[in-house]
Amino acid sequence: MPRLAANFSLMFQEVDMLDRFGIAARVGFTGAEIQNPYEQTSEEIAEAYKKNGLEAVLFNTPAAVGAVPGREADFEAALSRALNYCERAGCRQIHCMAGVADGPLAEKTFVANLRRAIPAAEAAGVHLLLEPLNTRDVPGYFLHHTAQARRIIDKLDSGSVRLQYDLYHMQIMEGSLSETIQSNLDIIGHIQIAGVPGRHEPDTSQEVQYPFLLQWLDELGYDRWVACEYRPRAGTLDGLEWARPLGIDPSAG
Repeated sequence: MPRLAANFSLMFQEVDMLDRFGIAARVGFTGAEIQNPYEQTSEEIAEAYKKNGLEAVLFNTPAAVGAVPGREADFEAALSRALNYCERAGCRQIHCMAGVADGPLAEKTFVANLRRAIPAAEAAGVHLLLEPLNTRDVPGYFLHHTAQARRIIDKLDSGSVRLQYDLYHMQIMEGSLSETIQSNLDIIGHIQIAGVPGRHEPDTSQEVQYPFLLQWLDELGYDRWVACEYRPRAGTLDGLEWARPLGIDPSAG
């Protein structure tokens, strides 16, 4: 059974950020990720995780500049801030956002920034994650295909840099999700799910058949987090029936 994590940037929008932890824990989530935890202090975020018995799964860097030439200092500052939040909350993954850029210089910049970041990440016990995004939702974003992310990860040749594989984005860009997962399992550190189209609940009303894919992950031996990074169609709890077979009880919220 996959380890489901809630995404507090898209789910549980009915309540304030610090109130989302308790609801998620009550319905059965054991971990949660936050794209942008920086509107609260690192102490507040850490205390909310601890108080509700949730694992801090993932934070994004606060600025999407990793592949943007001339923004190296901004990337360094963003990583430093994310590492501070990780240290406080016990989080072990940071999504290093590439930003809007293009061409060989952008890739060179991203590789150089990540290479400089690896020692600090290793010292903190944190993995740096690279996530390709689809070009429909995020036009001009530098990283948009699995093979592109793999090329960068292979260049860096560090166990501290992994692939963040978002099935929503990659269904739009590539398809062949089960084959791509299998062929890149050695570098996948984190998985995110949402229905296509619409980025709503990953239920069987969408074109991606998540019951099959989640079973496939089990068969492949994937034992890391699967985060629910989707926008509920209506209320978050009302939309969680799809996850009941996976140990989530929306009636407990």
